[in-house]
Amino acid sequence: MKKLFLSALGALMAMANSFACTNLIVGKNASTDGSTIVSYSADSYGLFGELYHYPAATYPKGTMLDVYEWDTGKYLGQIDQVRKTYNVIGNINEHQLTIAETTFGGREELTDTLGILDYGSLIYIALQRAQTAVEAIKVMTDLVQRYGYYSSGESFTIADPNEIWILEMIGKGPGIRGAVWVAVRIPDDCISAHANQSRIHTFDMDDKRNCMSSPDVISFARERGYFTGMNKDFSFAKAYNPLDFGGLRYCEARVWSYFNMFTDKGNEYLPYVLGESTEPMPLYVKANRKLSVKDVKNAMRDHYEGTPLDITKDMGAGIYKTPYRLSPLGFKVNDVEYFNERPISTQQSGWVFVSQMRSEKVAPIGGVLWFTLDDANMSVFTPVYCCTTKVPDSYAANGADYITFSWESGFWIYNWVSNMVYPRYSLMIDDLRAVQQELEGTFETMQGAVEAKATELYAKNPKDAIAFLTNYTNMTANNTIDTWKKLGEYLIVKYNDGVVKRVKNGKFERNSIGQPAAVIRPGYPKEFLEELVKQTGDRYKIPVE
Repeated sequence: MKKLFLSALGALMAMANSFACTNLIVGKNASTDGSTIVSYSADSYGLFGELYHYPAATYPKGTMLDVYEWDTGKYLGQIDQVRKTYNVIGNINEHQLTIAETTFGGREELTDTLGILDYGSLIYIALQRAQTAVEAIKVMTDLVQRYGYYSSGESFTIADPNEIWILEMIGKGPGIRGAVWVAVRIPDDCISAHANQSRIHTFDMDDKRNCMSSPDVISFARERGYFTGMNKDFSFAKAYNPLDFGGLRYCEARVWSYFNMFTDKGNEYLPYVLGESTEPMPLYVKANRKLSVKDVKNAMRDHYEGTPLDITKDMGAGIYKTPYRLSPLGFKVNDVEYFNERPISTQQSGWVFVSQMRSEKVAPIGGVLWFTLDDANMSVFTPVYCCTTKVPDSYAANGADYITFSWESGFWIYNWVSNMVYPRYSLMIDDLRAVQQELEGTFETMQGAVEAKATELYAKNPKDAIAFLTNYTNMTANNTIDTWKKLGEYLIVKYNDGVVKRVKNGKFERNSIGQPAAVIRPGYPKEFLEELVKQTGDRYKIPVE
């Protein structure tokens, strides 16, 4: 089994660089407040982070919608526009419907280059047209059946305040319109996740309440030679996305990390991730405690810390124990292939969100997209209410893109700060974490009062509540980015030129005559110096006189 995985490593190294997202899922009875919770990190080099907005609109009959591939901007064709669309901010709409994704790729020969709907277009079109998760599944599958599916294999998380589904879809090949797909409802008392590897194995086609699929999901696999067994043994994942080394170590390992945090099954599932067992992890499991929105935010910052896959414990972490590895994930030494771990949190994220959907509140107040740009570990989640009708200036492009820096872009401000911290992580991370936790703690504390005010306004005039929450969304986002600019200024002063300036009561110290206090020279960690002497011998030894 290990030889098989290693033989596929080269191909997966290339694939892992092209897409690498993570979705974490919490059912409403598995959360502390009864909300459904899903998260999403959009991880890709070349992806600029911004918050998208599609305002609600009404269109004349016969209007056509131009479709452009979400990843590249390539024009794909036109589809019929519906008469009415809903307000969409980021990946949530005004009805609290949230859609996220991870790309699993699957069998290359099943990509239909003639299709019109790519995975990104499907997400944002469905958000504009559907109110519930089940309705969104119908919209998405009907669209690809009519217009063709342009992308490779995809796992979608589709959630509303009452239920969460995972929809997995792959095309049928060039010129064959439609897709094969299966959707499974996650039980309300369970958690789940997916991370660029198909996770739906066997499923009950007779359980219409909790499972949906295309009529030919099994027969098509038979026709193509992907499956030969009995229907009850059919696995969507095995047929359309056969597992290899990269699927395990780059993808399923992230799911394992999430399960390891919140269940007692981590040790039981670890052999599978290490390639020592062929028994896959379940699609969903029961957590050992109820999860909060804060728990999921923190999970999106994970780097396997404290587990057998921890990447801060060897020399790859550098002098200051950074929990990151440079791309590409794979490398060769003397014609032998090696790899780096790929955790949930990664430096190439464009944006990350944790969506909170609550059925006991009216929709404009119940849906909160806790949103941030760049790497979740190095940034701040701010509340974006699902009724928001204006993108905060700091979350918009405003002339910036992936190769155009702007001091007005939150994406670039977060990257500016994080790229100061990465090389001296253990030395600087506590300064960043203090500001991050203070801001997020403030937003969490304010949430109740803000929503009480919005509820009061909503009872009198819903438009006033929407305006209030839009303003609050914009204020928190813009103020957070302003605070992060000040953090960057603080860090460059405190750690300039490899020394550390002294701080007392939140201010840089000065001596008795008003001059800057003497600096602290942290030097190198003891273990690094020992290794340096081991490798260089007497090269730097001071002669004894």
